[in-house]
Amino acid sequence: MRRSLRARMVRALAVAGLITALVLPAASPASGQVADDLILRVGTDQEFSGLNPWQSIYVLDYEVFTLNYDLLVGYDENLGFTEGFATSWETSDDGKTTTFKIRPDMQWSDGQPATAEDARYTYQLVLDAIAAEVTLGSGYIDGYLSSANLSAVSAPDPETLVVETSTPTSLLLPAYVPILPKHVWESHTLEQIANAEADDFFPNDPPVVGTGPYTAVEFQAGQFMRFARNPNYWGEQGAAEEVIIQHFESNETMVQALRNGEIDYARGIGADAFDALEGQEDIVTVEGFANGYSYLTFNGYSKPIEGGGASTTALADPAFRDAMGWAVDLPLLVDRVLAGHGTPGTSLIPPFHSNWYVPPAADVQRSFNLQTADEKLVAAGYVKDASGQRLDKEGEPIALRMTWPASESELATVAQFITEWWGELGIPVEAGVTEDDTLLVDLAPPEYDPPGKADFDVYMWGWVGDVDPTSLLQPFTTDEIGGSSDTFYSNPRFDELFTLQGQTTDEAERKAMLQEMQEIFYRDLPNIPLYYDSELHAYRTDRFGGWQSQPPDTGTPLFGFGPIGYTKLTVAGSTPSEAPSAGAASPGVTAAPSAAPGGSETPTADNTTLILGVGALILVLLAGGLVLMRRRGAETEEE
Repeated sequence: MRRSLRARMVRALAVAGLITALVLPAASPASGQVADDLILRVGTDQEFSGLNPWQSIYVLDYEVFTLNYDLLVGYDENLGFTEGFATSWETSDDGKTTTFKIRPDMQWSDGQPATAEDARYTYQLVLDAIAAEVTLGSGYIDGYLSSANLSAVSAPDPETLVVETSTPTSLLLPAYVPILPKHVWESHTLEQIANAEADDFFPNDPPVVGTGPYTAVEFQAGQFMRFARNPNYWGEQGAAEEVIIQHFESNETMVQALRNGEIDYARGIGADAFDALEGQEDIVTVEGFANGYSYLTFNGYSKPIEGGGASTTALADPAFRDAMGWAVDLPLLVDRVLAGHGTPGTSLIPPFHSNWYVPPAADVQRSFNLQTADEKLVAAGYVKDASGQRLDKEGEPIALRMTWPASESELATVAQFITEWWGELGIPVEAGVTEDDTLLVDLAPPEYDPPGKADFDVYMWGWVGDVDPTSLLQPFTTDEIGGSSDTFYSNPRFDELFTLQGQTTDEAERKAMLQEMQEIFYRDLPNIPLYYDSELHAYRTDRFGGWQSQPPDTGTPLFGFGPIGYTKLTVAGSTPSEAPSAGAASPGVTAAPSAAPGGSETPTADNTTLILGVGALILVLLAGGLVLMRRRGAETEEE
């Protein structure tokens, strides 16, 4: 979800904060605080990128802004379109003009009127950025509208928004863009909103003003974010009067906190721990379909880079990449790394997108065969020397560097297998983990601003999609080199099809285009989709009920598309009608997470701030387009 469309971590503001995870409060709240049994505690091992939604990178960031803000068009429990900031919409016969009716008498959380002018301001901000050739933050969110070919936006009255596109498109309604309050944001320049390094950058610190069911009222970088119920929310609100999303340094600590009842929900659980939780008292495990994939990317940058670039030109050769694809046993990785919680990768569009996914034909599909890999390498001109070392076409030994982000611990096991397999082909691999922020810098190409050196050979990470597959396709277009592309792949026909598929409203026509794009991708293999790893979550049933997955059969209750999972919650043992109604909660301050993993007490929120001080180093992650857009509706933690 994000370049100037999905700058997979692009020009992003990453907050590298205090890493030690704090376990959430279990003690009774102090006077004036929300009752402990009405605070929903959610655990994740991702870190927050901040509250300026344009800087969003990870799945967690998307979860945060959909609690704070409405999308123009929301998603229901079955991933169908439903009301959001707008209650209805109508598109012209030529498919280029959509008129949205905005909810009457809606208010922002600070009591100011929320009108069509706020939506116009938000969309116009994207148009202004396009005109100025400025990327808005990470580049993920503005890309939704640039891909839809947004051309103009107007608000003829407080309840009407008119959005025009230069071509017919099916991409406008799914645009995952939060509607922002003009009266809060308009005093800041485009540079202050878009650039995390700008003087007077606008971080949108708490308390956040939004129209979502909750608003962020406290944020400790690298530790937690606390949300209070929005007293002016227009829709159904769940039982939780507050939500605390807690960062855990390790997956193991997060799972233990769930077992101990210190959190109510855990996202991105490791496969072994997930299996061990099944059948535990008061705990329900949920395996969601993968709406994305974990992958191995080849550095296909084809021009010389002084002091950087790939170590061999072979990586830019589709024939070399094809041969290496035969030397990766995908079913074994699913079995040994994911304990079966996933399926082998084939396409850049996962089976989650049942309308669009087309697997490779049987006669071209690769399987694991080292002999075939060797034969293909030789046929492509990559022979071995007398010592058994594989040589590139310049006669230089091929020795690859492989890395993966520290946040993706399971990829260390993947690296062990691939290192062995490729070693048998006469290609030694030096494998080692890299800290996330450092890796993003290493991946940035010369086209990035500031220029990078694309200093890697192969790396592994993950990517997550949206309800529409566009965000999974765009990183492989030529225009995304210097943006969301980490492969630096370029294929004119792929580019042409990407443009055309965004300009048709005929589903059959679009599917034919997407099928050809998947065939091109599989043939050229700019990256290897290793597996579609399931989204492994778990929740407790002793304090909250009403947990509802989105979609019901294949999704997860939280970290989906919009805040619906939060709004359906009830107090455990109650009926939905007994849940507090919108506006019932007091926005009073409560204690922050207050117990360390060892059980010792830590200061309350205010004292923690005094003791820990700033607590976080703000880093600009230069990875033009790289970090998995982890807004996953169904994929295991990468990002």
